[in-house]
Amino acid sequence: METVVLVVHLILALCLIGVVLLQRSEGGGLGMGGGGGGVMSGRQAATALAKVTWGLAALFFITSIGLTVIAARNSATGSVMDQGTTSAPAAQTGPQPVPQTQLPAAKDLLPPGQTGGTTAPVGGAADAPATPPRAGN
Repeated sequence: METVVLVVHLILALCLIGVVLLQRSEGGGLGMGGGGGGVMSGRQAATALAKVTWGLAALFFITSIGLTVIAARNSATGSVMDQGTTSAPAAQTGPQPVPQTQLPAAKDLLPPGQTGGTTAPVGGAADAPATPPRAGN
């Protein structure tokens, strides 16, 4: 069923392209510069090609919606991300990841004889008042 609708959809697309290319150009972008009677103004009598174009466009939209409904029915219940975590990983053909090594502790990086303790700076932020004094007191 899906294949039949897809083939009809592609044939409609090609016919729609052909019919649009056969129509007379009205000049200007989107028919805005073609004078008083354009597709956008609605004053021009519908020609046979315009009627065919509207019919093919309607059928094209119907087959598009039909293909969407068919694809939704055939799809799995989970998302693509869920399917990726449940399946077995494919064999890797590219470069292998580099194994992680354990980094040395910070105390091992200090020169011999030094400890890793911290000291508060002299006259630093601990000695400063929490709020500045008011001017004029």
